[in-house]
Amino acid sequence: MISTTCLMQNKSFQVTKTEILSDNWYTLRKITYEYLKKDGSVASVTREAYDRGNGATILLYNTEFRTVILTRQFRLPTFINGNETGLLIEACAGLLDDDNPEECIRRETEEETGYKVTAVEKIFEAYMSPGSVTEILHFFIAEYSRKMKVSDGGGLSEEHENIDVLELDFDGAFEMIKTGDIKDAKTIMLLQYFKIKMAGV
Repeated sequence: MISTTCLMQNKSFQVTKTEILSDNWYTLRKITYEYLKKDGSVASVTREAYDRGNGATILLYNTEFRTVILTRQFRLPTFINGNETGLLIEACAGLLDDDNPEECIRRETEEETGYKVTAVEKIFEAYMSPGSVTEILHFFIAEYSRKMKVSDGGGLSEEHENIDVLELDFDGAFEMIKTGDIKDAKTIMLLQYFKIKMAGV
C-alpha cells in the first residue's frame, strides 16, 4: 500500500490534509495538497486516490502454434459502464499482496489458467489509471506448452473468481482489439508488445 509521505518527493507540492473515505475493500483517500504555480502563486486542490496495491499481468504465448492464453471473467465496473454482459477478455493478472512481482505472476498464472510456468520475462511497468488509482502494474510474458498444464485453472472459489481459460490464435486475438472484443488496456498493451516482438524475430 502507498503512504502519502511517499508521494511528496517534489518540493513544489505539499499535502495539507488526508482523510480516509473508505477502507472496506481497499483504501480510498481524500487528499488536499498545495502546489506552486508557474506564476509563483500557491493553489490548493482536493482529489481522491484509490489504493488497491500494485499488481502483475502476463501474456502466455506459444510460438510453434502461434497461440496465446487469455481469460474471460465478469467485471462489475464494466457492466455498470455499458458492457452488456460484464464479461471481459483479458490477460491473467493479480495483486502482489506480499509477493514480489515474479512470485505473484507465477502464482496467478497457475490459479487462473492452470499453467505452471517458471521462466517469466518482465518487459515493463506502467501506471494504469494515474489520475485516480495508485497502482503500478508489472508486465510479463512467458512461453507455454501443453505439458505445463497442471489443472483446469479458473481462479479461487474463496475469492469468488469464475474464470474461463481461452487459448486463442494470436492473429485472431490481435484482430479482437480492432473489433472491440478485447477492450482491456493491459491485454491490448501485451498483445501489441508481442506483435512487435514477433516482427523482429
